[in-house]
Amino acid sequence: MILTVTLNTALDITYRVRGLRPHTSHRVTEVTERPGGKGLNVARVLAALGHEVSVTGFTGGATGRALREQLAHVPGVVDALVPVDGATRRTIAVVDTASGDTTQLNEPGPQIAPHEWAAFQEAYEVLLRSSSAVALCGSLPPGVPVGAYAQLVRTARALAVPVLLDTSGEPLRRGIAARPDIVKPNADELAELTGAHDPAQASRDARRRGAHAVVASLGAEGLLARTPDGDWRAAPPRPVRGNPTGAGDSAVAGLLSGLVERLPWPERLSRAVALSAATVLSPVAGEFDRSAYDGLLGQVSVTRETTAA
Repeated sequence: MILTVTLNTALDITYRVRGLRPHTSHRVTEVTERPGGKGLNVARVLAALGHEVSVTGFTGGATGRALREQLAHVPGVVDALVPVDGATRRTIAVVDTASGDTTQLNEPGPQIAPHEWAAFQEAYEVLLRSSSAVALCGSLPPGVPVGAYAQLVRTARALAVPVLLDTSGEPLRRGIAARPDIVKPNADELAELTGAHDPAQASRDARRRGAHAVVASLGAEGLLARTPDGDWRAAPPRPVRGNPTGAGDSAVAGLLSGLVERLPWPERLSRAVALSAATVLSPVAGEFDRSAYDGLLGQVSVTRETTAA
């Protein structure tokens, strides 16, 4: 069983409009709702790949109930979410069907009380004991300590459970010092962490800060990986247009599934890039175009980096 953690879960709402323009009214052509937050997106992709997944984090209020009702219909995903008094947030993605661009609006999460954070930590440790790997994903809701991910990484490492960390800002800075097995920042998050704007240099600096492996998302250019087994770049065969929301989460699913299947790094990266591109071609986050994924998987270019550290 793979475990994904989404401390700031969300109900993802996607609107599609024919041309998004400021200061005007828009007629929405399509609305979709999905259980969301980065770790839940990761879990849905993992389940679609055939893995059994448990999801945990916080959920509450009417939005939280709607999220759990929808999650109950996702095959292969076990709901281990921890209830709280506050209301789960919503995220709104507005997709301009004319340009393919997406505008994202993210609400703040619920205020987490100290006793709710303590209850989560107890539940998390129990779940880890039956997990083959864990992904810690996304932002922290109000009330959760900024060092929360560092603490969760240390708990996983104490139980010998491989851990992937996908967050940003100060939670990433503190979490990476706890030595996660993999971190997956994007180029902006890497620059904020290290002060270096060249992804090649920034990824090396990030690894020196404690991560065993750093896999950096470079958008349409694919992934850059710094690992104990070597350094690689992985790129899709061609640019894809669509809704990029959730593409990074699908990359996490590819990396995590490759880890538990003990695939060599080039195969993990090929899977992650193909899933990410196939997610851009899907209308909503947490899903991917299966036929596109199958076609792209053998076309991803993975090249070994030889630059000295």
